[in-house]
Amino acid sequence: MNHKKRRHGAKIRDRHQHRGSEQDQEHGRGRRPDHPQGAWIYGTHSVLAALANPERDCYRLMLTQEAATTLAERIAITRTRRKGLPQSEIVPREALVSRLGADAVHQGIALLAGPPPERDISDICRAAGMRDKAAVVVLDQVEDPRNTGAVLRSAAAFGALAVIVTERHAPQMTAVLAKAASGALDSVPLVRVTNLVRALDELKDAGFWAVGFDAEAEKTLDQAEMAPKTALVLGAEGKGLRRLTRERCDLLLRIPMAQAGASLNVSNAAAVALYAFASTPSR
Repeated sequence: MNHKKRRHGAKIRDRHQHRGSEQDQEHGRGRRPDHPQGAWIYGTHSVLAALANPERDCYRLMLTQEAATTLAERIAITRTRRKGLPQSEIVPREALVSRLGADAVHQGIALLAGPPPERDISDICRAAGMRDKAAVVVLDQVEDPRNTGAVLRSAAAFGALAVIVTERHAPQMTAVLAKAASGALDSVPLVRVTNLVRALDELKDAGFWAVGFDAEAEKTLDQAEMAPKTALVLGAEGKGLRRLTRERCDLLLRIPMAQAGASLNVSNAAAVALYAFASTPSR
């Protein structure tokens, strides 16, 4: 396979603009925040992953009595491995609803925490240099936080190095995204870039092959051979890849469908693409 190389001098930094959860923004107007750098996340997997992440600041931990009993052993094990975690606050379920909003599927547990550590493209390229095989997922203006969270979850399941999103037209790191990611925010970096084309160029300089997914592509996923280092590039539902993004890809593929007109949402398409990459034998 002929791997294209492009040089680009611009340094791409991710500018992580952290915001509180959508529910907090809706229900917290006029209140002082619990912590100036913190936001509430909820759900068993999201909270336990954040508690276990030594690079993440944790400020308050709230649980219902039922959740505290169910999760007591797992939280206790985490406390033996990481010092300085906040004490558990046992609260009625109504307190969590008041804090998070009625629509939050909190499972009886919520954590006020800082964001995961920031990463940029150069960090990902260095990590890829220490592997014989590596994949990243690149999302071109995918705005739905649940889709982005689900992509992170698949990226964690298949061992991807990172999920890369645009600075604009991409979801902030809200509790909704964290819940959909099911703990993956603390194992897979979510990297923000101001210019996706330059980001792809920098990945190519590091030896990545950019594979874009387009419903109109001539070649199907099962007909292609993945490179050892591959950037899987997916666009937003409906809009697909933007023109410049598509032109920067080394190869365009489509996922074959059994029925004409059928389609997958972006998170499902990412999972299929990641599985295909993981199934490719290392060379």
